[in-house]
Amino acid sequence: MPVLKAVLLFVGILLVLVGLVWLGQGLGLIPFTATPVIMNLRPWTYAGIAVVIGGLAVILISRRISGRR
Repeated sequence: MPVLKAVLLFVGILLVLVGLVWLGQGLGLIPFTATPVIMNLRPWTYAGIAVVIGGLAVILISRRISGRR
């Protein structure tokens, strides 16, 4: 169980970070590339919000997993 807990925590943190980047790019706050493909596009903003919420849910699940048998 400790390995599963660590993997879920890592995946959750990664999802939150990716979601925040998508959210920032969708809002036009993070100019990442020379050719902005997802800059100022609302669908990426909504996708970023959804991924952040999903990542937070995965982190919450990882925190609730008990290490005992």
